[in-house]
Amino acid sequence: MLTISEFGRRTGLSHKALRLYDVSGLLTPAQVDPANGYRWYTEEQLERARRISVLRQLDMPLATITEVLAGTDEEALIRLDRWWAAEEATTAARRATLQYLRDRLARTGTPGLAPRPVRTRDVPATKIASIRAETDQQQLIGVIVSCTDEIMSYLHTAGATGTDGSWVIYHGAVTPDAQATVEVCVPFGGLVDPDGRIGIRVEPAHHEAYCTITMDECAYPRIMLAYDLVFDWVRANGLPDAGPPREVYFANCQSIPRDEPAVDIALPVHNRKP
Repeated sequence: MLTISEFGRRTGLSHKALRLYDVSGLLTPAQVDPANGYRWYTEEQLERARRISVLRQLDMPLATITEVLAGTDEEALIRLDRWWAAEEATTAARRATLQYLRDRLARTGTPGLAPRPVRTRDVPATKIASIRAETDQQQLIGVIVSCTDEIMSYLHTAGATGTDGSWVIYHGAVTPDAQATVEVCVPFGGLVDPDGRIGIRVEPAHHEAYCTITMDECAYPRIMLAYDLVFDWVRANGLPDAGPPREVYFANCQSIPRDEPAVDIALPVHNRKP
């Protein structure tokens, strides 16, 4: 048995951190002396504690660490890679937002959003797997990336046939100061049952107006100019809304050069009467 001091020395964790992990259930002492409250740990707990220490150095939230370490090492690796991909996507989006702001302050570079057409198309009824999540603007990109990867992994394991692309439906206004519900959707073919937070449904056929932007133009607040473009076009043409707005991502959009078309900003609308 190891005292909390010895255990902390061998894992690089402070007394305060170990008490916090005890309260949260992330790392519970093997024994607590009922008389004096002293915490005792076993050598078998050293590896878990060291993993927690490393993950905290990566700024992983405690709730995510709990999920990562909940299963086997193979499952932990999948969850770790999924979280890190979301972190990298968030960093890329923040970098694009910074560049947008620098250009605006310096009054140089590309204007907010170059002119482009708004088009319409018919979208057939599509079977999708989806996850609904609450998020604000700061966490949005990470939520999209991690949920998409989770759905894709599940569909692959279930033997479903994936189709190109994915999309995110905004069931409320996501802002830097307020959360709202987003629905990450991945179309597929085959028979798949719902699992946990992954739901299965059919997205109804609809008509939609859309414009196409690059990954760099997806950066907030620049992307809002694309939404304004679509909404203004819809109003100017007298087309009533028929559903919530969405971002339709091309297949493998993260691999597309950031200055090439990769995302459609779309709004379902009712067809103009003949």
